Amino acid sequence: MMVGMLSDRDRTFLAGARRATLATIRPDGRPRLVPICFVLDDERPVLHTPLDDKPKRGDDPLALARVRDIRADPRVTVLVDRWDEDWSRLAWLRCEGRATIVGPTDAGHAPVVAALRAKYRQYATHRLEVRPIIRIFIERVTVWGDEDPP
Repeated sequence: MMVGMLSDRDRTFLAGARRATLATIRPDGRPRLVPICFVLDDERPVLHTPLDDKPKRGDDPLALARVRDIRADPRVTVLVDRWDEDWSRLAWLRCEGRATIVGPTDAGHAPVVAALRAKYRQYATHRLEVRPIIRIFIERVTVWGDEDPP
């Protein structure tokens, strides 16, 4: 197991992943887990995940439990894993950091939307340009397994 900051191998592993699990901290201290789509910033140790148009319990993305959690306590964890029946190929990468909510008019929103649409064709019909995005500043990375198996 390796602990530290984001290496080039970590970046490659993250960039190739299609999904991850975001953990926020609920008001009672328990983790709240939700599967996410995400993109990695090209230059900084930052992940972005949208509050997209997939069905939610309510219409206001800022009322989502994960957003309320982040506003109360910005500490988050993102877990990306690779599963394989050949257990020599198993690997995971855990990013711990702090999250903020980025609004549609905030700096950097438009390039993130473009990156999300480039990675996920499903977002072509989502109104990401008018939806908030969660920005995660990675502070610590833990890796288990071989990120580059043969």
